[in-house]
Amino acid sequence: MRRQVDLFLELGKVRISSLATISMITGYVLAYGGVSLVLAGMVVGVFLIACGSATINHIQERDIDGRMQRTKGRPLPSGRISVRYAWAVATLALTAGFMLILTVSNGTVMSLGLLAVFWYNLVYTPLKRMTAFAAVPGGLIGAIPPIMGWVAAGGAIFDPRILAVAFFFFMWQVPHFWLLLLFSCGRDYELAGLPSLTRLFTMDQIARVTFVWIFAAAVTCLVIPLFGIISNMWINVGLIAAGAWMVFRSLRILREPWRMISFRLAFKQINVFVCWIIALLSVNGILA
Repeated sequence: MRRQVDLFLELGKVRISSLATISMITGYVLAYGGVSLVLAGMVVGVFLIACGSATINHIQERDIDGRMQRTKGRPLPSGRISVRYAWAVATLALTAGFMLILTVSNGTVMSLGLLAVFWYNLVYTPLKRMTAFAAVPGGLIGAIPPIMGWVAAGGAIFDPRILAVAFFFFMWQVPHFWLLLLFSCGRDYELAGLPSLTRLFTMDQIARVTFVWIFAAAVTCLVIPLFGIISNMWINVGLIAAGAWMVFRSLRILREPWRMISFRLAFKQINVFVCWIIALLSVNGILA
């Protein structure tokens, strides 16, 4: 049983799926002002949908994964499971996730979940084979979960307040992916025949563009209070501090010495940054 659970979490890319779930919680808490049984159902449902979509991604990229050092040990390229088994896991996870979401919320939230799966598996994943800039349209995937949480709690889907939050998650996602590529798998992408930023630009150029995206993500988090969603002055102070910290710490990627180490540190720091923003927004939702 333990082996099956571990395999499911590996197929479901548990870290990515967990972040999608946490960002959904943020949207829910901001709209509802707390937690409820509906949120508990949403947590399980969104996590299952994210895991199911990630499993389909394993199936779609099994040939590429087999050519990359970082991913050749994954369940499908390593031969630990069959494609049929992976499809069964994906189907069960997606079916259970969507049924649960429809039970605890509504059709609009389920439609947003369908959009996320469609965009991840039928837009972003194919684009990775075509362009090195797939992460830009792919960032939309990160913007959908907080809107799902907001709508599940009774908020309007096009409310400017949640759209501002969703835009932050979109902006954050692009440098997050590029930093991961730069320090861990840029060479793997080239060996696998995938378009890569490292083929198109020098490291100096990539560092500058990535810093601009990080700076833009920091500015975006400062724009959130302008939409009236923040009710506590100290939350505003925290957002300003988080943005300033992220920009200051990211300046090191512009320096030539130890650049690869700086990319790795910046990747860790941008993850800390998004967790900081999630915590601040969630606390504001509870205190409001």
